[in-house]
Amino acid sequence: MNPHILTTLLLSLGLGTTITFMSSNWLLAWMGLEINTLAIIPMMAKQHHPRAVEATTKYFLTQATASTMILFTSTMNAWTTGEWSLTEMTNQTALTTLTMALAMKIGLAPMHFWLPEVLQGLDLTTGLILSTWQKLAPFAILYQISPMTNQTLLIMLGVTSALAGGWGGLNQTQLRKIMAYSSIAHLGWMVIILHFAPALTMLNLLIYIMMTSTMFLTMKMTSSTTVNVLSMAWTKMPMLAATSMMALLSLSGLPPLTGFMPKWLIIQELSKQNLPTAATIMALSALLSLFFYLRLCYTTTLTTAPNTHNTTSQWRKKTTQMTMATSMMIILTAMLLPITPTIMNML
Repeated sequence: MNPHILTTLLLSLGLGTTITFMSSNWLLAWMGLEINTLAIIPMMAKQHHPRAVEATTKYFLTQATASTMILFTSTMNAWTTGEWSLTEMTNQTALTTLTMALAMKIGLAPMHFWLPEVLQGLDLTTGLILSTWQKLAPFAILYQISPMTNQTLLIMLGVTSALAGGWGGLNQTQLRKIMAYSSIAHLGWMVIILHFAPALTMLNLLIYIMMTSTMFLTMKMTSSTTVNVLSMAWTKMPMLAATSMMALLSLSGLPPLTGFMPKWLIIQELSKQNLPTAATIMALSALLSLFFYLRLCYTTTLTTAPNTHNTTSQWRKKTTQMTMATSMMIILTAMLLPITPTIMNML
């Protein structure tokens, strides 16, 4: 892709998200979401491969449907209340429809079916943007309307997403689909606590972005798209394979890694809110996700790929990957748990 066009698209991505962040009016928020969507579509289709075109088409149709629902609900609320402000969403029918539209935009179950298929058709860099940056703008709106949203609806979305993400990833061999189901499960953890402790949702979102960026950058450095290719990473880059195992375990939420922090705090908050059933189901759903993360860890670090050569040394060129960014992300993904009290005081 032409560097000038790529720069324009990346700036448009940033502009769309920033407009949504700064807006208190529904039309401006909707405009930011549309700029965001239209900016990433050429980046998704740049491979000119039928699989990429299919993924782009599915993404466009899904996002267009969700955007139409958002515009419709905001107009419905303005018709009944005379207000276009995000914080004046008092029409419950419009509020429920809006929540479902935003759930479709970010890929919450049961509107999650598009996400694995779309992510599978993208290259790893665009997949990273779709899994991280594209979640920010819809979450900014969800954060603002969370005090007015029906808590039962959010709990149901959260539990369904955690279970769907856990079950869906069990039988996958494609790494991008596994990351998609991982995203669905993590989004469930974020949404279930949104009504009770929005600050915990934002903390979970930031940690999820760090962990997912670590995995995508690692997959990019090892050029891994399937479990079989990932199994050969140890021969080429043993240190990176070992650290990717830590990133996977952090994604699964095992202590003493960073990923344990949000799960621990969310289960604690659900217990305080007298929701032991939801807390138990979420903890059990984490075991489903843990299974496929452990399968990836086993493949990456505890198996050696068949090698017909007498030596494992290979010709190597100077890498063009973002090694410094990957190193920093791995450190943050593995070592933030001890400073949990400090982070909570900041929140």
